[in-house]
Amino acid sequence: MNLRAADVTALQAELTRLWHDVPASPGPETADLVRIAGENHRRNFDLWHTEDEARRDDLGADHVYRGKRSIDRFNQERNDFIQRMDEWFIVALRPPTGGCPLNSETPGMMIDRLSILALKSYHMAVEANRAEASADHRQNAARKLVILDQQIRDLESCLQALLDDIAAQRRTFKVYFQFKMYNDPTLNPALYGRK
Repeated sequence: MNLRAADVTALQAELTRLWHDVPASPGPETADLVRIAGENHRRNFDLWHTEDEARRDDLGADHVYRGKRSIDRFNQERNDFIQRMDEWFIVALRPPTGGCPLNSETPGMMIDRLSILALKSYHMAVEANRAEASADHRQNAARKLVILDQQIRDLESCLQALLDDIAAQRRTFKVYFQFKMYNDPTLNPALYGRK
């Protein structure tokens, strides 16, 4: 496997820039990691913007209700794509099933965190350059942007180290199933209790 963590962060940054200019269109369904990571990132992108809109108090309760439903759906799909990334890594890397330390965070979880950091970095850069904002606001955002970009580099390095360790059989991971309960009417007492 020749995937580098830097390829993931570059993809996320590019998709974030692209989607702010051109609406995303779904590509062909494949099991390719780049496609799955892109789908995960799209869910985080949609979550980000839907949550921003749901916080508006000038559009009424129905707007918030529809936003909440979208947020639940995007979050469920986001977690599904984390799991699919980890399943892809299991097939591609064949991590050992014992004899080495178990990593508590999976590659898919790390890619998901990188996705959120890519969105934070993009939006903080917007704030750091927003002409109508005060100089203090722009400087504060610029300071935060430096920190966010360092966090991306650090997490990218950690992801690469994990992938290298898994490939060398020095560390392993498992697919952790999220078992989200809030969307399942058989597991959420607020939903099944209404009957």
